[in-house]
Amino acid sequence: MGAVEPETPDRYGAYPRLSEPQIRMLCPHGEQHTTSAGEVLYRQGGRGYDFTVVLAGTVAVLEGDGATQRVISIFGPGRFLGDLSVLTGQATFVSIVVQEAGEVLIVPARTLRELVSRDTTFGDLVLGAYLVRRAVMVGHGVGLQIIGSNYAPDTRRLREFATRNNIPHRWLDLEKDARAEALLRELGIPPDQTPVVIGDRNLVLRNPSTAELARAIGLDLTTDSDRRYDLVVVGAGPAGLGAAVYGASEGLSTLVLDSIAIGGQAGTSSRIENYLGFPSGISGAALAERAELQARKFGAALTLPAEAAALETRSGDFVVRISDGTEVTSRAVLIATGARYRKLAVPRLDDFEPTSVYYAATLVEAESCRDAPVMVVGGGNSAGQAAMFLSQYATEVRLVIRAGDLAASMSRYLIAQIEQTPGIEVMPNTEVHELLGAATLEAITVRDNTTGTTHTLDTRALFVFIGAEPCTTWLGDCVALDDHGFILTGADAATPDYQPLPLETSVPGIFAAGDVRSGSIKRVASAVGDGAMAVFLLHQYLDRPDNPPAGE
Repeated sequence: MGAVEPETPDRYGAYPRLSEPQIRMLCPHGEQHTTSAGEVLYRQGGRGYDFTVVLAGTVAVLEGDGATQRVISIFGPGRFLGDLSVLTGQATFVSIVVQEAGEVLIVPARTLRELVSRDTTFGDLVLGAYLVRRAVMVGHGVGLQIIGSNYAPDTRRLREFATRNNIPHRWLDLEKDARAEALLRELGIPPDQTPVVIGDRNLVLRNPSTAELARAIGLDLTTDSDRRYDLVVVGAGPAGLGAAVYGASEGLSTLVLDSIAIGGQAGTSSRIENYLGFPSGISGAALAERAELQARKFGAALTLPAEAAALETRSGDFVVRISDGTEVTSRAVLIATGARYRKLAVPRLDDFEPTSVYYAATLVEAESCRDAPVMVVGGGNSAGQAAMFLSQYATEVRLVIRAGDLAASMSRYLIAQIEQTPGIEVMPNTEVHELLGAATLEAITVRDNTTGTTHTLDTRALFVFIGAEPCTTWLGDCVALDDHGFILTGADAATPDYQPLPLETSVPGIFAAGDVRSGSIKRVASAVGDGAMAVFLLHQYLDRPDNPPAGE
């Protein structure tokens, strides 16, 4: 590592120092270990590391190995090591090496989870630091390397998965970045075998499936098929996470399943400014990340990617079958699978969806259309937030709406922001008429519904945020649905033989919350409230005399 480097300043709360009372509290739970210069405490790509506090000496956080190794940060006495990987069990994206000999305190990760849950001051300090550290790592370009073409659907799939799951990574565009081709040559991988994911020299994946990538970095893919849970939550959006936090905190054994990532549709929002408690706004991904840690703190298990394929009753319990054939059993089920944006009914949409049509506006999509004109279709808050976010990257953002103005479906604060942003043009009374281009989108023809005239506009990416289709096809005829496929609950799901609880479906013990529920308010706060209320009602169901207790 060369000369001894000084400690990294704690400018953002990423590197706080534990107080003497906090260290004394930890000592009975761990073991002290004398360190020597050059000793590796964490190795990049490793898993299952414990919570480590520096008592004496200094340690360095490094990325890479050999000549390519670089220093990310330096820790001194009183600081604790690691990031979210310590709590989640994922692979670590850095190595931690002793710079100056000294001493560390090692506390088992399972004990840390208990302490974080029991001591809120200590827990908030650790969780807050770990969240900021992950953001710092992303900013430094630490983590996986994804090498592939911007126009390849599999590259987009892997980048979206990494971004949605807050996995530190950087993307090397095969068409624009000379380092991409050089690295492929060094590894002996031809371009036709991309995208390639590189973690370290021992992790090189050629066009892996989402599940293969998740498994390689230690995302939780396992479910305990022999266990009978109190509650299985299908869907990890705001409603599902709300239920996980309240269910686990009240002692229910809780399992959350999601096919893609924590956060659901809300996790793709660049900024939510009307959510209680965040006056300056918060991104959907950050909100979801905090909720995930909160749920884990209380003991909830979260498994992803795990796509629910079917739901059935069996011997008085409910069985959720996952697409890989695994089955999980529960006393009750909460369906919180949400809704997805509808597709535009225009010719050639399928031709451009793999390369130029998007249903989310995260950094992945923004980088794909940097310095190019884009079009956003939709008049709701999601479309408005996307337009605002994309205006920081695109040369021009056109917001196309069928209505005469935005007031009918968008919050006033967001309308004001759009009106004050020079790079956004609102096109009222307008619809997309035709998509033009060869391999990728080059232009879009729009029609003015008041005059019938059409205009062709240069456009490299189309973002669609219109309507919502519920994610309920996997349910078959398990529960009653309305005419649009949303789940009926409460009085709407009543039968002559059964009067469901307010968020209960037509099947006793199966509840629905959030956007997937018929008549729900499509807002993040409402979904969280649904999830919390569902747990309250679920207790009433589980307390019925005819329901056997957990473990029977």
